[in-house]
Amino acid sequence: MKQFDETAAAAARDRQDHLTKPPGSLGRLEELAVFMAGWQGNPRPRIERAQALVFAGNHGICAQGVNPFPVEVTARMVENFGNGGAAINQLCRLAGADLQVIAMDLERPTADFTTGMALEIADLVASIQTGKDAVDPQADVILLGEMGIGNSTVAAALAAATFGGTAADWVGPGTGADEAIMANKLRAVEAGLKRHKGAATAASILASYGGREQAAICGAVIRARELGIPVILDGFICSAAAGVLLVNDREALAHCLIGHESAEPGHRRLIAVMRKTPVVGLDMRLGEGSGAAVALMILRAALECHNGMATFAEAGIA
Repeated sequence: MKQFDETAAAAARDRQDHLTKPPGSLGRLEELAVFMAGWQGNPRPRIERAQALVFAGNHGICAQGVNPFPVEVTARMVENFGNGGAAINQLCRLAGADLQVIAMDLERPTADFTTGMALEIADLVASIQTGKDAVDPQADVILLGEMGIGNSTVAAALAAATFGGTAADWVGPGTGADEAIMANKLRAVEAGLKRHKGAATAASILASYGGREQAAICGAVIRARELGIPVILDGFICSAAAGVLLVNDREALAHCLIGHESAEPGHRRLIAVMRKTPVVGLDMRLGEGSGAAVALMILRAALECHNGMATFAEAGIA
């Protein structure tokens, strides 16, 4: 498994200190350049190939009335992605990312986690492998996103099972839940946590609550770490999925950035417990990798400054 290259990172920090600007004046852009240098093992990191992966799945928990939109919307949105009509299509085009959308057995939702395991082990393993196989080894950075009606409820359950707390700590409105749907979400997550309270490993938590797209996100994160490819996670749902990996390894997400701080209430709490700093905060809550794509533009800006600026010596400034 590839590790962060401290030598390359130190060389990148030294370059930042000699560019034609006061030290530290580019703030987070400097940190991002050093982050990329360490994971690429190159003091002058570049992004030639950015890959955006959006995994889509359906969820049995929707039987509990946790979703304001019908489950058929998942498939319709996948079609929209394919036709280039979604926000992620526009943002990936602008950010220079190759978008791939992977539908995960949409006609076969996961099971309702209030009544049993959401995923059988074979299904879990297959979903993780799908995520691993989707990663392009030649990519310089991977963007991860998701689509799935009902998956904000799944994310709340995953976050509670992974990091503790009550359903109320993690459940939010998602795509616009009203008071009645919010009550259903809270009841569903509370019931799930009670049923699956023995889940203590990443695999058992994922199998307990699902979904397939969350498992695929974990697979992609694992494979990217094996290859040493930096990852930009999207918002609450994507972060909650990847966060499950911290149960087994506290450094499992060292190569990951969180693209943005979602307006979903639980995301700020999740970011804090994951000890991450989001790249941007724009009150977005769309999902589908949109925040990660915006963050990629900031990351590109960081590398343009890092690689393109002159040093004081090059500029002839004493």
